[in-house]
Amino acid sequence: MKKKKYVVVLGDGMADEPIESLFGKTPLEYADTPALDRLSPLSEIGMAYTIPKGMKPGSDTANLSVLGYDPARYYSGRSPLEALSIGVPMKDTDVAIRCNIVTISEEDVPFEKKRILDHSSGEISTEECAVLLDAVKKELQNETYRFYTGTSYRHCLIWDQGSVVELTPPHDVLGQVIGTYLPAQKDLLYMMKKSYEILVEHPVNIERKKRGLNPANCCWFWGAGTKPALSSFQEKYGLKGMMISAVDLLKGIATGAGMGVACVEGANGGLHTNYEGKVQAALNALEGGYDFAYIHVEAPDEMGHQGSVEKKVQAIEYLDQRVIGPLTRALDEEGTAYRLLVMPDHPTPVRVRTHTADGVPYLLYDSESHKDESWHYNEKEAAKSGNEITLGHTIMDRLTKNSKNEEKILK
Repeated sequence: MKKKKYVVVLGDGMADEPIESLFGKTPLEYADTPALDRLSPLSEIGMAYTIPKGMKPGSDTANLSVLGYDPARYYSGRSPLEALSIGVPMKDTDVAIRCNIVTISEEDVPFEKKRILDHSSGEISTEECAVLLDAVKKELQNETYRFYTGTSYRHCLIWDQGSVVELTPPHDVLGQVIGTYLPAQKDLLYMMKKSYEILVEHPVNIERKKRGLNPANCCWFWGAGTKPALSSFQEKYGLKGMMISAVDLLKGIATGAGMGVACVEGANGGLHTNYEGKVQAALNALEGGYDFAYIHVEAPDEMGHQGSVEKKVQAIEYLDQRVIGPLTRALDEEGTAYRLLVMPDHPTPVRVRTHTADGVPYLLYDSESHKDESWHYNEKEAAKSGNEITLGHTIMDRLTKNSKNEEKILK
């Protein structure tokens, strides 16, 4: 008999608010989700709270929670986790800082009066963005500040003997004048201003504008932190785990936790990522000796940041029809016993275009233990279910049945 398998399908930022154009429904409630509709009556649904009180609602803190790591104990900053993923050598005295290459307005006003238009520069490709980062490195890199290429618009700056300074995430201030949100630290501010001068007329950006695409014209620093120290996921849960994600943050968490990291060609963190490749990577891992697979899909979050209702609905439908449906069909056809957790990490409402710390709906399905309920998986019905996990980092115990006091996990 095959060993039981465990899977998380994480729709980043999938939770939302009721939207008038969707007839008062959330994108999750409105979307066509046949796979979730099939699983919901057979599953436990409820609300989970992944962001500890007093902490900012980020994909870093939230995904640590979902993987079973209390952010209040393990979180040391976002960028250091991403640095792990791309193999950046970090000393204990280094500070890692996320370096987004963003789109800011190009009108003839002082730098401080420009506006931030797009935190992802139109979901720019890694190849194009690497050329731009190289141009920045040639002029700004030195022994104190070193740049490292990541994925798409997401890159890394290592500050030797640095400080964990307060910095604003760009997706929190989209459309706003940037002056209030610029770094107080003089070197970081200088590099941001200088990066605009380097990139605004770069040939890559001239060509992007000709094609009607947002230029990647400025470095934006945020997410500072020190070298992380996560305990082993396998020692914690007795499961050999595999991470499937296009995002360096998730790959870095997995690396720090001693999990495997799958490389999926065409996985880019956008709406048109390689969903089928992610499913196949998870199935290959589960068939090849891994007990646990974490399939992370960034698209709902990106569409929330873009403020696109239509595209967020589409991202959720892709998650359902191109990930959850094929995954569960394959596991069922193979006769594999499995437990499946579907949830967002945090909400990214299209109204505010950034993360919130509200609770998120979860669905927990066991292929060997079906329920008989009438509910559907969405924010409204999950809240009405009466099931509530107040400490988000215990939901992994709930999935794996790892806790001796499960009744304390589920309120």
